[in-house]
Amino acid sequence: MSLLLDTHVLLWCLGNPDRLRRETRKKIEAPAQMVFVSAVSAWEIELKRALGKLKAPSDLGEQLEKKRFTELPVHLRHARALGSLPDHHRDPFDRMLIAQAMTDGLVIVTADDRIRSYPVRTLAA
Repeated sequence: MSLLLDTHVLLWCLGNPDRLRRETRKKIEAPAQMVFVSAVSAWEIELKRALGKLKAPSDLGEQLEKKRFTELPVHLRHARALGSLPDHHRDPFDRMLIAQAMTDGLVIVTADDRIRSYPVRTLAA
C-alpha cells in the first residue's frame, strides 16, 4: 500500500509529527513504506505562503528528500480523472489529490472527512 499525503498531513510530518496518530506516523516512517507528495500540495503550500495564509518550510524539496518522500507529478490521466469526480468536495487541491489517488491506486493520509465521501482508500491522520 503506497501512501499519498494530504497537504495538512505533509505539514504535520515536517513540523509537528505528534499531531498524527501514532499508528499512522509509524506507517509513514516505516523504511519500506512508499510515501508520495503531490506537486499539487507544493503548489497549495506556495500559493498560501505567498498570500500570507501559511507558514511552511522554505526548503520543501530538501525536507521531502530528508523524509524519503517521493514527488508525484500531475499527469494528464489525473486531470482526466478529475472530470469524473462527483462534487462532494469543492477544494481544487483536494480534488486533484483524490483523482491522483484513485488513478494510481494510492491511499490518502488525511484528517479531512469530506475526502472519505469519494471511492478512494484513506488512512486517518
